[in-house]
Amino acid sequence: MFLYKNKIVITGGSGRFGSVLKNTKSRYKIYFPKKNEFNILNFKKIKSYLVKKKPKYLIHMAGLSRPMRIHNKKIDKSIDLNIIGTANITKACFLYGIKLIYFSTSAVYPGTKGNYNEKDSLLPKNNYAWSKLGGESCVQMYKNSLILRVCMTEKPFVHIRAFSDYTTNFVFHEEVAKILFKIINKKGIINLGGKPQTVYNFVKTFNSKIKKNYAKKLPDYKNSLNPSMNIKKLKKILND
Repeated sequence: MFLYKNKIVITGGSGRFGSVLKNTKSRYKIYFPKKNEFNILNFKKIKSYLVKKKPKYLIHMAGLSRPMRIHNKKIDKSIDLNIIGTANITKACFLYGIKLIYFSTSAVYPGTKGNYNEKDSLLPKNNYAWSKLGGESCVQMYKNSLILRVCMTEKPFVHIRAFSDYTTNFVFHEEVAKILFKIINKKGIINLGGKPQTVYNFVKTFNSKIKKNYAKKLPDYKNSLNPSMNIKKLKKILND
């Protein structure tokens, strides 16, 4: 199938990050299909849409994220949207030779020591992270792909408190959008985030009124307080 080099299809365009991407300038012609024309659980619709648009790239962000508890209460929905949906997308990209960029999460790392690089062992601590790793497993089988382990958040920060004992790589959606189109032709796995720091310190730089909270008090976080990533690979790519 002939593919147009300037075309990108993006799933999950109705989400928080998707709305930022819609307002980001790029040299590409970008399509944000609606669910009724591109359902990630309907393989026939996926194929039909891709044959019609003929994109060179597909950025896959659609799936189930917040609230985190839903991945425990409705594991069937988590599996469908984050694993089976991603498997369908991967199969379609393989079928037509489309470059696949998959948005995963830094939560696939164990979170016990921090500074994780792309080759370190993985051990998700919750069902959300397991579902995203399940998606990664599908994408890993397709060599014309890029997996982004992302750590990002909305601007402004939506909470009145931030963890002062939880170290991560938060960066705003707007910054990720700028980086995305610079690395779109890379393959493999890339950690994508900001410098490692506590969530509190990250928020403090733009909100002096932010209050402290403590992740160690929460069962889901107490044993994984440092999932921070090593972003040397990303920096090297951006500086080349």
